[in-house]
Amino acid sequence: MRLGEKIKQLRHSCNLTQGELADRCELTKGYISQIENDLTSPSIATLIDILAALGSSLKEFFNDDEEEKIVYCEEEYIEKAESDLVINWLIPNAQKNAMEPVRIELLPGGKTSSDVPHEGEEFGYVLSGEICIMLGKKKHVCKKGNSFYFKADKPHFIKNEKSVKAVFVWVSSPPTF
Repeated sequence: MRLGEKIKQLRHSCNLTQGELADRCELTKGYISQIENDLTSPSIATLIDILAALGSSLKEFFNDDEEEKIVYCEEEYIEKAESDLVINWLIPNAQKNAMEPVRIELLPGGKTSSDVPHEGEEFGYVLSGEICIMLGKKKHVCKKGNSFYFKADKPHFIKNEKSVKAVFVWVSSPPTF
């Protein structure tokens, strides 16, 4: 790890000049420059002062954990197209998470694969069209703007009995897609 480079990045993110940081830490601008260029290393006490002035701490500064990704773009989705449906995994590698959201486009007459009873729950929201949730031997109609939720303890699948494409978000917990 390049200590000076990381301090410089933190300073820039705080929109501070070397002089402003030096003033806040009661150091010289030249000393800050030497630290940032890895020409000298600060003592632990000085590093703590610098980090405090930058709104950080030793723990945060030396934490090498990768930052958790929060927002995903359409380009990151994984798509699988079949004859009568298109599945988009909205969160890459979601099978390692507690839930797995997908966006499904179901053509007229199309249906998802039948899922056997399993532990967990299913939730969905219809963006356009109309779908039929087949849960055990019962059929439940879900239209645009409606949502569905059920325990996955019965065989289940979703079909489109209408003449227009249906689009919906389906979330399974735990992941099963």
